[in-house]
Amino acid sequence: MSTPETLALPVLSLSREQVGTVEVPAPLIAGPVRAHLLHEAVKSQRASWRAGTHKTKTRGEVRGGGKKPWRQKGTGRARAGSIRSPIWPGGGTIFGPQPRDYDYRLPRGARRAALRSALATRHGEGRLTVIEAFTLSEPKTKRVVEALRGLGLEGSTLLVVPDMDATVLRAARNLPDVKVLAERGVTVFDILGHRNLLVTRAALEQLAGRMGAGA
Repeated sequence: MSTPETLALPVLSLSREQVGTVEVPAPLIAGPVRAHLLHEAVKSQRASWRAGTHKTKTRGEVRGGGKKPWRQKGTGRARAGSIRSPIWPGGGTIFGPQPRDYDYRLPRGARRAALRSALATRHGEGRLTVIEAFTLSEPKTKRVVEALRGLGLEGSTLLVVPDMDATVLRAARNLPDVKVLAERGVTVFDILGHRNLLVTRAALEQLAGRMGAGA
């Protein structure tokens, strides 16, 4: 039974029958949804994916230009020391892009608040489903399709399990709209990037314990 501090969510079997309930801290899925933190969390994750390998050559890296093109005085032309000067065609680049790391991390409190907001978003939309366990008799893609169809889930689905299961991962990897993640690897980007959020009871309990009631 839920209290003001906790919420009770129904736990389903793969055949969509309720087999119990699980209580989680209300702040974990009840909101409020902080849109600005969702934006910052997604931007941070996307920034960490950038290769940052862009590179232009400075005048010291461009090949050639070792000889002074003409003498310093007496030609009537402007002084020039190298044909690879940045103001010459084929010369180096001034202040061009150099390899760099775009990765940055939000404060831990902001990251947790963003993850709670993402969970609250899916819960508020009625697209958060908790199941007792996601087990397959064989690592076949059709078994995953049958399980999702039995749960009434249509569209892209993020499946969160307590620990990575090789059987489930192998069975789901050929489905472009299904992604399997261990609980510790769940991100705001993954939750918002899928229409449905399917979580096992154990994974949700681990997530609640790691996040804390009000952290």
